[in-house]
Amino acid sequence: MKWLILFHVLGACVWTGGHLVLSLGFLPAAIKTRDLSVILNFEKYYERIGIPALLLQVITGVWMALLYVPFPYWFSWATPHHVYLWTKLGLLVATLVLAIHARFFIFPKLTVMQLPSLAAHIIMATVLAVAFVVTGLSFRLVFF
Repeated sequence: MKWLILFHVLGACVWTGGHLVLSLGFLPAAIKTRDLSVILNFEKYYERIGIPALLLQVITGVWMALLYVPFPYWFSWATPHHVYLWTKLGLLVATLVLAIHARFFIFPKLTVMQLPSLAAHIIMATVLAVAFVVTGLSFRLVFF
């Protein structure tokens, strides 16, 4: 179990940290200079480690969920762990919807005029990533 948590947290560090760096560092610079290459260059390199980090989180997250809440009990809301599980799954679906929308509807026709739309996606993805971390901590610390 400790190795699962370690790999899950390392994936979260890369995924959430990358989005925070993008949102707080690269996005403001791109908006200020109206230069899309700032974001596109970051994405080109970050995607190589960000996507595997997200996949690592999904794999280790499902594995841990099965240990914390056996699958036959996933459809209950009996304990806080059930709520956290469904919150994490909801955050994952929202993240995937944002990623698919960005990949197929924003990036193919990206111009400086679409920078506000891209910025909104980046900020939403970052908020979702931070929410993943808070929800994950709640499994162990029961914040809410």
